[in-house]
Amino acid sequence: MDRMLYIAMSGAKEVMLSQANNSNNLANANTDGFKQDFNVFRAQHVQGPGLASRTYSMDERPATDFSAGAIKVTGRELDVVTKEDGFLAIQAPNGDEAFVRSASLQVLENGNLVDVKGNPVLNETGIQINLPPTKSITIGDDGTISIVPADSPSNQLVVLDRLKLVKPNIQDLEKGLDGFIRLKEGGAPVVQENVTVVSGAVESSNVNTATALVNMIELSRKYEMQVKMMSTTKTHSQKSDSLLSLK
Repeated sequence: MDRMLYIAMSGAKEVMLSQANNSNNLANANTDGFKQDFNVFRAQHVQGPGLASRTYSMDERPATDFSAGAIKVTGRELDVVTKEDGFLAIQAPNGDEAFVRSASLQVLENGNLVDVKGNPVLNETGIQINLPPTKSITIGDDGTISIVPADSPSNQLVVLDRLKLVKPNIQDLEKGLDGFIRLKEGGAPVVQENVTVVSGAVESSNVNTATALVNMIELSRKYEMQVKMMSTTKTHSQKSDSLLSLK
């Protein structure tokens, strides 16, 4: 009976992990630029000497859905979204280069260009972009950043820098536990590409709320099934004990 109990307990634990991932997807359904994670269950045989007589279920996060979300027009000049499977390079908090499809850019008091979470935005050479005092900022469809300096006439537009735009192989990308998309270890290095940028818009999350809600119901039923198996194990154990206690 203990074997059946451990299998049911393991199954319930893995379902809870999958529920947590699905809840995270659902909670970020309205987070601009969020990419949902996939979860799958697979059979895991007991490892060790002897026959593989027991099989446990294991939940895994095998991949991330990098498909594009819906484009949401904001009209804000510093809101940008990439097209043609392109990505915009930013610097993650740990110093690594990370990639996003969309960003709401902001200029700090020191002139540094960052996204809405404060992560530095990189130029085509991989260096953080810094802007002088400006009257206005315009981002072209090729990622060029043009400004009107604060001490210049309003019609004097100056091309200052260019966003780092890349088009990596999706198979070479992975989303870390911190939520940042990076190249996998050993992935092909990325270089500046001709990626179209649309300003005045952001990309919505690619989470399908209807699918996520259906998954939530399905996972709840799986969890109830595992709990029922544990309850059945207890019942069988009690009956076995009663039989052994007979004289």
